[in-house]
Amino acid sequence: MSYVNKITEEFDRETDGRAARWEAHRTARHEELLKLARKAVHKLGPQVSMEDIAGHARTSKPVYYRYFGDKEGLRQALSAMVINDFRERVIAAGLAKEDEISALHAMVSAYLELADNSPNLYFFVTSAPRSADDESAGALNTFFEEASSLMSERLLKLYDQRATTATLDLWPRAALGMVRAAGEQWLSQPPGANKPSLQSLATELTNWLAYGIASTRTPTTR
Repeated sequence: MSYVNKITEEFDRETDGRAARWEAHRTARHEELLKLARKAVHKLGPQVSMEDIAGHARTSKPVYYRYFGDKEGLRQALSAMVINDFRERVIAAGLAKEDEISALHAMVSAYLELADNSPNLYFFVTSAPRSADDESAGALNTFFEEASSLMSERLLKLYDQRATTATLDLWPRAALGMVRAAGEQWLSQPPGANKPSLQSLATELTNWLAYGIASTRTPTTR
């Protein structure tokens, strides 16, 4: 190898190393800013401004604009993070239970608990419409697909069905919509005697999903 080629190769390695370190730094900073924004929304509310988020993070607005473009870009990135967290924990809750009713109850409870832990963050993530190029749309679709698949599997076992039907295939998505709508109305209710507890709501929703609105049966949870 000639001296020039050796110097060139060493320069390329050094350049690649710097690029890799810079990319790792940007990735770490991106995640850090997202976590700080998550804390700001949790504390200050879903209508929080970029200035409020930056101030809470003890940095400047230009830093957030540099990494996320604008508030919508930040909302999309934060939504993807939160949705992925929901997906992992709801699916894990369902897989942890062996019998079908307990699995449904665990999934509903996990969803409500996550939303109740930070209503501000939940409404920040869910309030805005999603466009086709929204990065959180992919995370949401993955969540719905995995949750729907698990709920469908549990439902088939519950009623000893060997195959789905066209209408039965619609049930998991409809169920997810019902849990979301009921949960959001529940989150918006002020505390009081007329507001059910989280576990009471989870039990009722599980009964509705498995047996219908007229059922008085109580799910067996473990």
